[in-house]
Amino acid sequence: MASVAATDYALPAAATPPGIAAIQRALMWAVGAGGAIVFIEPSPYELMTLASVVFFFATGLRMRPVFIPLLILLFLLNIGYTIAAAYLIDKQEILNWILTSWYMAITALFFAMVLSENTEERLEYLRRGLIFGALIASLAGIAGYFRLVPSAGYDLFTLYSRARGTFKDPNVLGAYLILPAMFLLQSVVTQSLRKSFWSAVGLGILSLAVLLAFSRASWGQLIGCSAFMLSLMYVTSPSQAQRRRIVTVAIAAAVLAVLLLLVLLSFDSIGGLFKERASLHQSYDSGRFGRFGRHALGFQMALELPLGIGPLQFTKFFPEDTHNSFLNAFMSGGWIAGICFPALVFITVIMGFKLIFVRVPWQRTYLAIFAAFFGTVCEAFIIDVDHWRHFWMMLGIMWAMIAAAHAYAYRIRAAPAS
Repeated sequence: MASVAATDYALPAAATPPGIAAIQRALMWAVGAGGAIVFIEPSPYELMTLASVVFFFATGLRMRPVFIPLLILLFLLNIGYTIAAAYLIDKQEILNWILTSWYMAITALFFAMVLSENTEERLEYLRRGLIFGALIASLAGIAGYFRLVPSAGYDLFTLYSRARGTFKDPNVLGAYLILPAMFLLQSVVTQSLRKSFWSAVGLGILSLAVLLAFSRASWGQLIGCSAFMLSLMYVTSPSQAQRRRIVTVAIAAAVLAVLLLLVLLSFDSIGGLFKERASLHQSYDSGRFGRFGRHALGFQMALELPLGIGPLQFTKFFPEDTHNSFLNAFMSGGWIAGICFPALVFITVIMGFKLIFVRVPWQRTYLAIFAAFFGTVCEAFIIDVDHWRHFWMMLGIMWAMIAAAHAYAYRIRAAPAS
């Protein structure tokens, strides 16, 4: 069994020459880091992902039967979008929307295929890249918010007096930072004080950027995902000492976070906008055509329109966008997309819950990804996440780790008793 324990239990793959393996690891890091810079097009994420797709397929990446359900759901989802947009395809913004949707589907399938092989190693480099990119985006947002850069930088890194960093929208910046923040939080609660110092510093930087993005959904995600992940880590930890450390460090971190928040809120520029954004009574949420009113009216329309109304058409009927990814699937892609999108999401979540207690070498990383993905799924009920790069990345990673965990369990059972 010792020889088995030293093996990467992901799906079996052909032996990779060291030079090619090094390039593959570097590409995983670059994709993770590039995902943080999306205010230019094509973004580094698109370029790195394209390079990774080409290189991995050229070096033997395989499509496995386990991913056929994912492929079918992604294909049908985008077929629904394409059919609903057929009468609008001559408009450039509609064509771009459709192409982006197909591209997001390809990236999800790509991450599933890549990370199902050599899972632990590749996932670690992707994790490092995500943390590095998140720090760059956070520092840019913080520098812009506090005017630590020239006026051109302030306009570039902020929007409506909210930090947006290297993103186009403060809400997306806040949402993107959740997964890297979960990685850093894990390091803080599991490593020694000396080893976790820089992780704690990084977590503080990301948390400050989330605060300055003034996104209520991101605030809720940071708190909710942290609590959810730490709870999962507590119940899955085999060590009582580790459980005590999780509880102790979590309480200390929460107390420190509250104290720092009180200090930050003492600044008028932060405190005023925080109170405004933290209010549960926003004008765009209430009323017949507010956010939740639109949800009810939109779903009523969806029942009457099997082909939907096409992408980017919702604002022709209502004052604002859907702000609900499940409703947007119905509106943009008709019943085909409206059924396939929630099916894809909830199948992934259900399978993900079943994997929580499976002992795999990458279990800790999995818990962080699952917590962040579940938080994003919850956020999808109040905002449109269907073109968020990190959402499709996490969905693909979820399928990869689910497939790899099953292969891990199979190879453990098949290993000789010795």
